[in-house]
Amino acid sequence: MLANNREEIETGKLRVLLIDECHLMWGDLSGYVWGKSDQEIAVPVVNERDKQTYYGAVDYLLGELVLKAYDAGNSKNTINYLEYLLANSPDQRLLIFWDGASYHRSKEIRGFLDSVNQSLPTEQWKIHCVRFAPNCPVQNPIEDIWLQAKTWVRRFCALIPSFSHLKWIFEWFIRHTTFDFDTLQMYGTYSKIK
Repeated sequence: MLANNREEIETGKLRVLLIDECHLMWGDLSGYVWGKSDQEIAVPVVNERDKQTYYGAVDYLLGELVLKAYDAGNSKNTINYLEYLLANSPDQRLLIFWDGASYHRSKEIRGFLDSVNQSLPTEQWKIHCVRFAPNCPVQNPIEDIWLQAKTWVRRFCALIPSFSHLKWIFEWFIRHTTFDFDTLQMYGTYSKIK
């Protein structure tokens, strides 16, 4: 699919985006309990973790990540994110590669795509979505970006005083890094033509 659209990709008419969601969490509990080994010990725990969901789309041509924070991954937020990508891609069609999350396949998403693409022929769709193989995160290079960002944040974890600081550091890293690693070229190498 990419090879057949090389000219449109390289001239900027078709923007290829690899999309995924990432979740940051704060406040995971861990601890130890002492007691007799032959007796069960019950400890009531209230799981009140802070959580932040990020939608991200790596631009296959530029290696930049378009990041937006949401309260959860769901159909409503996915539609909002797709609208955000359209607004930030004037005069471009979008070719989206993503996983098979249930909300990527929902009735709401299908309805949204129908309204955006307005019965146009497939080759003129404003947004064309392609699903990766099920349960195969190695097909999506954005998984490597999430891993790289989370690894970078973990290095400073002891110095991060609050969840708001953690989110700021994570977002700063994403926005100030151009990603360039082998998996980003797994579907072919493309150059921007001006």
